[in-house]
Amino acid sequence: MSKEVTEKVHVLIIGSGPAGYTAAIYAARANMKPVLYQGIQPGGQLTITTEVENYPGYPDGVQGPEMMVEFEKQAARMGADIRYGIASKVDFSSQPYKVEIDEEKWIEADAVIISTGASAKWLGIESEQRLNGYGVSACAVCDGFFFRGKEVAIVGAGDTAAEEAMYLAKLCTTVHMIVRRDQMRASKVMQERVINTPNIKIYWDSVTDEILGEKNVEAVKIKNTKTNEIQQVPISGFFVAIGHQPNSDIFKGWIDMDETGYIKTVPGTSKTNLEGVFAAGDVQDKNYRQAVTAAGSGCMAALDAERYLSAKGLV
Repeated sequence: MSKEVTEKVHVLIIGSGPAGYTAAIYAARANMKPVLYQGIQPGGQLTITTEVENYPGYPDGVQGPEMMVEFEKQAARMGADIRYGIASKVDFSSQPYKVEIDEEKWIEADAVIISTGASAKWLGIESEQRLNGYGVSACAVCDGFFFRGKEVAIVGAGDTAAEEAMYLAKLCTTVHMIVRRDQMRASKVMQERVINTPNIKIYWDSVTDEILGEKNVEAVKIKNTKTNEIQQVPISGFFVAIGHQPNSDIFKGWIDMDETGYIKTVPGTSKTNLEGVFAAGDVQDKNYRQAVTAAGSGCMAALDAERYLSAKGLV
């Protein structure tokens, strides 16, 4: 396909979670006339979350999808041009940068803010998807509070799974930890902490056979891969902690990333290795992955973009 440019914009924001919408709010208020493409999942991961209780300013909590609708409305009210569409390819070989939308048209931008987020990795079983948001979660820090005083299960064996199991152990009566092999991948110190926590029960050489429940999670079937024995354990919450995948594939070869695909930014900024290209939210944050930190980094990206464009005399 030819790279015939059909539109030129000042600031192009790719992605529409808390980071993208916050960047759009700040960029629009600074009269940078941002254009935001919402991507494959408008609103990001929060649209598959039910209640959000830990975002400041919502004392009674808020439903994730409702919260993202409010973010979008605020960005639109400030003047951001919000559009449906997916960034399918980029050409960052020269400025202004070019981004292909829906494999159809190319847009030129003086500055680009990447806020494409990350997607949780799932086990891929039917019951996991059916009960997602009804006791199945990929974020213990986000949703663990709802299971205070109850029994839960967590699947995973890395540092994140170990940290989340420890977090859940402070809230829940018992944490049933499902580990595929006969050992964990987590660091030695994290393994020791998990093993020495009395209310974490580890199931070695085990996989999730099925999550049970009609409207909410009620139990899990845990299968031992060596004996094929299946145990049914009553639980109220099921947490998947097998990792996240940053949505950064189209930027490979242009933007510096770590070995797992998270975009590298200059510490304390949203700047990437390319001037005029900024990254915000979960696509560059493997540590916190919270709505509030994503929103904060979206603000940083818009301010960094404004300073960059001002220095270039473009705004």
